[in-house]
Amino acid sequence: MPTQRMPVLPIVSEPPAWPHRDLDVEALLAQGWQPIPIRDVVLKVHQRCNLACDYCYVYTMADQSWRDRPLVMERRTWRTAARRMAEHAALHALPSMRLVLHGGEPLLPGVDRLAELVDDFRAAFSGGCRLDVVIQTNGVLLDERTLAVLLSRDVRVGVSLDGTPEANDRRRRRPDGRGSHAAVARALRLLTAPEHRNAFAGLLCTIDPGTDPIACYEALLEYAPPTLDLLLPHANWATPPDRSTGPTPYADWLIAVFERWYAAPRQETGVRLFEDIMTILLGGASRSEQVGLSPVAVLVVETDGAIEQVDSLKSSYPNACATGRSVFTDPLDAALAHPGVVARQIGIAALCETCLACPVHAVCGGGHYAHRYRPGTGFRNPSIYCADMLRLIRHISGRMTADLHRLSALQPS
Repeated sequence: MPTQRMPVLPIVSEPPAWPHRDLDVEALLAQGWQPIPIRDVVLKVHQRCNLACDYCYVYTMADQSWRDRPLVMERRTWRTAARRMAEHAALHALPSMRLVLHGGEPLLPGVDRLAELVDDFRAAFSGGCRLDVVIQTNGVLLDERTLAVLLSRDVRVGVSLDGTPEANDRRRRRPDGRGSHAAVARALRLLTAPEHRNAFAGLLCTIDPGTDPIACYEALLEYAPPTLDLLLPHANWATPPDRSTGPTPYADWLIAVFERWYAAPRQETGVRLFEDIMTILLGGASRSEQVGLSPVAVLVVETDGAIEQVDSLKSSYPNACATGRSVFTDPLDAALAHPGVVARQIGIAALCETCLACPVHAVCGGGHYAHRYRPGTGFRNPSIYCADMLRLIRHISGRMTADLHRLSALQPS
């Protein structure tokens, strides 16, 4: 593991007020509120990475618990996690659950070990619940044999790439400083070949407002991804994002891509963030954590078996993901009463007064939960990207409204 550049962060000695002290879970339950069952489990199969991306929330931000955990998940751990998932599915009569193989870099354990892991999970889900398996990788270790093994086990593959070679290699570098784009491009050519294409789950790109948005988007389009996730870099009120290029640089970047995507003569790919905003504006629900008020039904299982909240919270303060539960001692349901998990499932009740007064709060949903963190008060704050999200949502709303009016005017009276 490379030596990572560590930011100077405030020392946090105890969990923040919201939600750990200010959210009364027992009162919610007494009033009839019920948690949503877990649908996705993120399995941390390896604690290290073969890249040293300078924005990584695991290695360069507040929580450094990876240092004290087992390097790789043992078979007894993943078998116990599989049993916990299967019992959760049976208890709640779930038609399907999703297993996300993650890290670090999840290909580091080797494809034979991953094949064994997937086979054990499939065996645990021998009942009526379907298990969907996805691996999220940086792609550097992806080769013909690995793809063949994954495809034979119906594992879909998501790859992280930040656009053009220049844009990607600004941030996503190897430990020795070399860029990673060439290796990832090679892997994507394999993944998008006809014999492997059914395994392609999509691309994940962390946006950088210092790069050309259209060049980035079109570089990603070269691989014809079935879907594209454009992510804001994790930041919060203690560690704010770079705004050296203007007051809303992330909105500016995203709006440029939205216009290119929306105005295309045919749909070239799905962009989850844009589609979610449009769906919510039309009265639907969000599929992601970035926007909307839909309940989050995701837990993480670490290499030591710890059951944790979503790992993006590692960007906020030390041990922010902890629930105090483990697959060795607890069912997944035990984590559903944790204040941090509950706060992600109660929708509008988790928003602060500033958000509630905003006309787009039902669309924004307060923004990504991790981006609301402020030392002391916790997560009941607007997103650090509030101005960007407001501008982006208003732009998309205006574009849709204008088109709907135009189409309405074309209808015969």
